[in-house]
Amino acid sequence: MITLKDIEAHIKAYTPLHGSGGDGMLNPGMVMPAPTRDASVLILLIERPEGVTILFTERTHTLHAHAGQVSFPGGGVEDQDKDANETALREAQEEIGLVPANARVIGQLDEYVTRTGFRVTPVVAVLEKDQTWVPSPDEVARIFEVPVESIFLDLKEESLTFEGGERRFYGMRWDDVHIWGATAGMLRNFADVVNKPAPPKNNNLTAEPSNDAVQPKSETRKNGTTTSKPGGQ
Repeated sequence: MITLKDIEAHIKAYTPLHGSGGDGMLNPGMVMPAPTRDASVLILLIERPEGVTILFTERTHTLHAHAGQVSFPGGGVEDQDKDANETALREAQEEIGLVPANARVIGQLDEYVTRTGFRVTPVVAVLEKDQTWVPSPDEVARIFEVPVESIFLDLKEESLTFEGGERRFYGMRWDDVHIWGATAGMLRNFADVVNKPAPPKNNNLTAEPSNDAVQPKSETRKNGTTTSKPGGQ
């Protein structure tokens, strides 16, 4: 089982790429407009007794865009934000009640450009202090966690017919939700980075012996391990 220490070593050693990934990765013929707005999302890692999880939100069905879909906490850059990290933490505070001081940013992943014109920076952070989640009633219907090991096992390519043609994307099922599209695309990048050969030692951070070649066992996926603290439903 991969540890939080393993993940942190890989993320800290990674240099993100700019403008190279996004909705067009699996769809070479897709017309991609130039990005018109910058945004950030927070990939929040949580260390549980049974393994590391990632926090997700399910959007309310009353939203005008992407209603009912699964996403990371996040949103558009505001004038007061000094950088992508601050945007991700601020949005998480607004959407799920994250106390920014409880999260420690460890790095960023490749920018993800969407066909709707957003250039998204995924910010990876570790929850240092457990807390009660307070979902924004206008934006968040549910907060839940998915084990990292299950993401490695279940994430795969999917397709659908869209605007008269086939559109390919990454996706996975977890309990009663479908994680797909941009969120799953960023998860694919996260999995690729974490599953690279072990990085060299850096800043006195020593990774455990690499187990990257070992496939996660399906029994690590257990119902009941992904529910949030009180206030997360």
